[in-house]
Amino acid sequence: MVANNNMSDGEGFTSHSDRRRSLRSSDHNKPPATAKKKARSTSYSGNDVILIGDPVPDDEARRRWPWRYDSKGLKRNGFGPKIKDNDDDDDILILNVKCHYLQAKIECHVFDLGDCATVKGEGDHDHVGRIIEFFKTNDNEDFFRVQWFFRAEDTVIKDASSSNDKRRLFYSTLMNDNALDCIISKVKVVNVQPGVNLKFIPTCDYYYDMKYNIDYSTFSTIKDDLSSNNCCLSSCDNNKEKINSNGSIDNNSTTITNLELQKIELTVLDMYSGCGGMSTGLRFGAKLSGIDLSTKWAVDANEDACESLRLNHPETQIRNESASDFLDLIKEWDKLCKKYPVKKKTQRHSTLLVEPSDNAMPSKEHNIVPKGEYEVEKLVDVCYSELNRTSKRGLKFKVRWVGYGPSDDTWEPIEELSKCNDKIREFVQKGTNENILPRPGDVGLICGGPPCQGISGYNRHRNLESPLDDERNYQIVVFMEVINFLKPKYILMENVVDILRLANGCLARYAISCLVRDYYQVRLGILAAGCYGLPQFRLRVFLWGANADENLPPFPLPTHDVVFKYGGASGFERNIVAYDEGKLPKLEKCIYLEDAISDLPPVTNTEIHDKMKYTNPPVTEFQKFIRATKSDMDGIASGHLSGLEKPFLHDHRPLPLNEDNYLRVCRIPKRKGANFRDLPSIVSDDNNAVSRASEPELMPSGKHWVPDYALNFRHNKNTRSFARLWWDETVSTVLCTPNFRAEAMLHPEQDRVLTIRENARLQGFPDYYALSGSVKERYRQVGNAVAVPVGRALGYTLGMALQKLTGDEPLITLPPKFAHSTTVDLLQARLATDS
Repeated sequence: MVANNNMSDGEGFTSHSDRRRSLRSSDHNKPPATAKKKARSTSYSGNDVILIGDPVPDDEARRRWPWRYDSKGLKRNGFGPKIKDNDDDDDILILNVKCHYLQAKIECHVFDLGDCATVKGEGDHDHVGRIIEFFKTNDNEDFFRVQWFFRAEDTVIKDASSSNDKRRLFYSTLMNDNALDCIISKVKVVNVQPGVNLKFIPTCDYYYDMKYNIDYSTFSTIKDDLSSNNCCLSSCDNNKEKINSNGSIDNNSTTITNLELQKIELTVLDMYSGCGGMSTGLRFGAKLSGIDLSTKWAVDANEDACESLRLNHPETQIRNESASDFLDLIKEWDKLCKKYPVKKKTQRHSTLLVEPSDNAMPSKEHNIVPKGEYEVEKLVDVCYSELNRTSKRGLKFKVRWVGYGPSDDTWEPIEELSKCNDKIREFVQKGTNENILPRPGDVGLICGGPPCQGISGYNRHRNLESPLDDERNYQIVVFMEVINFLKPKYILMENVVDILRLANGCLARYAISCLVRDYYQVRLGILAAGCYGLPQFRLRVFLWGANADENLPPFPLPTHDVVFKYGGASGFERNIVAYDEGKLPKLEKCIYLEDAISDLPPVTNTEIHDKMKYTNPPVTEFQKFIRATKSDMDGIASGHLSGLEKPFLHDHRPLPLNEDNYLRVCRIPKRKGANFRDLPSIVSDDNNAVSRASEPELMPSGKHWVPDYALNFRHNKNTRSFARLWWDETVSTVLCTPNFRAEAMLHPEQDRVLTIRENARLQGFPDYYALSGSVKERYRQVGNAVAVPVGRALGYTLGMALQKLTGDEPLITLPPKFAHSTTVDLLQARLATDS
């Protein structure tokens, strides 16, 4: 167990190795069946529900159902319920079996093994399952064993299931024993491929096209090997027909396997991109598995964040606009592309539509323009926004006027350009070739963290009853609509853990429901950034989506131990990405603050330089890794670039403190645990509460050394205001502002808050990654970003799934030394191993 170094304010911590101790006893997503095996239906008489035919011979029964007669057989077959004799719990396996049967009669209907039936549940809610056993106990009680299907409302989707077809079921491997008279009626259930047109589905009561697993709330494509187990048949009807999307029957499916890495490129749309933390990490990780992720497009409403992204990814088409405007834009763009099709599409490039020559002088000779004449030279950009400062919105083009330069470009509604169809056609066809905007089928991966300010635990005015009605949460709706329109192969959504806590997780359930409705496979996990080599805990939710034909990416198992601060949301304990108890390997040691920032040159409270040289060599593996060049991180051997790529340190400057706060910080001792309580004129009582002395010493400005907010915060139990971090500690979560009033933010040995770069290192951004905007804005970009190492680990699992190198497993082990080795290092290590 990792020693607790942050036990301030009475908060409990556990190590990574303890965090799943009680998860398997969770009530999350219990099997849909709730009928007790002692239950009796009042609608049946004794003769209406009976086992019929001759008992199965004893030797055959022991061969077909060994778990009933030998508890070791249960473990071999992996069915998993508890083994106990004569117990009323639903998931208890009954062992006092007298004999087995092949048929049962319920009223006037005969049921065979393999038939599907509705089964009585609690209250008025019935369930659907496949019958896999009939047996009689030594007490002459009749039972059946059922393998359950899930309705959408029985899964993690719950109340958000209204958009899914009511006839749609989800296959599962969950089973339990029930009294025979719990069966209500026989139903026909057929297996179809995901996305099949409903008119092609044969006459049936229900159909299923995906499998559901309660671990990591996983919806996945049904693999063809389900029928390999005699209790996991691939179809409920006797013909075991599988209906293809075109209505044809497929009786011979194959599983695609690939044991060699391929060179594949996957285009990325980074929604709510910020400064690019998620897409950058994904690109680094995918490279290690042989995939080139190319971030073709990025969208963010923050201008400074877009500029930061442009500084580091000049090849990306960056849209500084709201996601809602972007959604409307790509819909209108698709219509224009259909209206003005390209006869022969040339190779698409990642260049900007505006050429360098667009910044030259006006094209008209001598810049002479007749008075009153305004002629369109060309269109240089397109957007969707408000028209003429009204509430009406529409498509607009940026116009370059003949005789004028770029500074005179104006935005004009498409309706005002009705006489410029040739210019519109020219722009659209050129934009199509250059792929300036994505169209359906163009995008390989959409990633993003839709902001949901209405769910944050810091928000005291949250709409707890109907979070989706809160406009601050509407971006998750927009994100799902972008996905629905563009239909990418993969989706990765990130959000804070409160998305699972607020209103019983309805926003997360909504997102899952939308993806499943559109036949995407889904997997939800909760990852701690510290588990992947950072001195920061930072718990976040990640939702994978994958096209039905692709392998659903697993989540990366931790590489590092971590000081664990708090667990996941209630009801989602099974979604924490961690090793199960008893299977914990030897993880790398927890990364601390000293490992991350001790090599950085000292700076003062008033440092203003954005770029500086290193003054000390790296000491730790983390420091060597974080100093790597862009080429090394991208997997390009940089030996021949050594003279060109000079290592520099960007943004190593703090938010300057005002004079009074700076004086306060200078009085905080440079030791572990120091905080505002070490300032003058503070007294404390036996309960560790603090107050001012009766005759307090005052600052030169005449103010108190200890502000009122420090005294009143956390009911006088505050230890965080003006608190110094220490070298052997980790940070809970990097925030969007260095709030030294409420969080430990002071450097251990320098009189200032942590710099932008120090925060960026805690988030795993390489030192070469430069930021744009004011100092406060740069802090905000870093705090809002997905931790780069987490994105890197997820990018690796995406690449492995894309190449069919993963199966149905929800978790995957990362390569040795993954966290703090550059892409070049790991690729060279792989080559050395292969040779």
